[in-house]
Amino acid sequence: MTEEGKVTPEEFEARSKTFLETFERMETEMAKVIVGHRHIVHSLLMCLIAKGNVLLEGVPGIGKTMLVRTLAEVIDVPFGRIQFTPDLMPADILGTQMVYEGEDGRKTFGFQKGPLFASVILADEINRATPKTQSALLEAMQEHSVTIGGTRHVMEEPFFVLATQNPLEMEGTYPLPEAQLDRFFFKLDVGTPSLDDLTEISARTTREVHPTIEKVTDGETIIAMQRLARAVAIAKHVERFAAKLIVASHPTSDLAVPAVKRYVKYGASPRGLQALVVAGKIQALLDGRVHVSCDDIRRSAHAALRHRLILNFEGEADAISLDGIVDEILAKVPEFEEEAVAAKA
Repeated sequence: MTEEGKVTPEEFEARSKTFLETFERMETEMAKVIVGHRHIVHSLLMCLIAKGNVLLEGVPGIGKTMLVRTLAEVIDVPFGRIQFTPDLMPADILGTQMVYEGEDGRKTFGFQKGPLFASVILADEINRATPKTQSALLEAMQEHSVTIGGTRHVMEEPFFVLATQNPLEMEGTYPLPEAQLDRFFFKLDVGTPSLDDLTEISARTTREVHPTIEKVTDGETIIAMQRLARAVAIAKHVERFAAKLIVASHPTSDLAVPAVKRYVKYGASPRGLQALVVAGKIQALLDGRVHVSCDDIRRSAHAALRHRLILNFEGEADAISLDGIVDEILAKVPEFEEEAVAAKA
């Protein structure tokens, strides 16, 4: 360490190597249980390192719950699972004040923690709970703390929420408002398995022998990885490129591409920019670099932006793909200002 407490280039390089090794080991262990979905697992771990939260969307029975449970097994941290239902109340997940009787017979109030007080939380079928309960979870996600009875209770770090929602059977559900969706770092669409993956799933799940998962790391190491990721350098023009992607997602912007002007009602927020930059830093470390490139920003654009773009009436009526709009933004927004000037000329 230097006198100012900063990490020297040699120390940073050594920590970056350890970062990559730990990340790859986590991926390897999860692959023992999770068949396919390599991109989903990769993005899930990136979000954990980014101190973000993930929204997983997919049809039932494709392994969303197993994905989260396996992650908790790979990391030596407490795991909590909450099954959201219409009758679930905020106190059911946050906890509540309880009356305790001591040995001397005196009664006192004490806080009984709810299942949300764990490090890795699976919020299963979040769109089945009422807005009141959804808001309680989302506030805890944002603040990493809850206030009960006038007392603030802080979540133990790392604190990572993975919420799932089923795009089918929407009757009787409470879709998350667009402003609440923005609180999720990534939205990942979990697709149906391929033929080969289905065959492998059958082979792994219909026999008595089950794979043994080794714990790769612990909470302290994850926190250190989170700090290292945010220390990665990013050039001004790369950061500006990420900002231009956000600006280009707004239909009233001069940078807006045709698809955005026609189909988008509202574009991405500054949280989208934060997700692009932090994810880019993590991607750089995973590629063995200590600086972010524009390609690093592009790699996570779909997961960071697809839930932050709101379609207008025409977009909804035509069932326009949000990923397709992100594709057009990535294709037409230039990396450098000079390219934009030349294109206009």
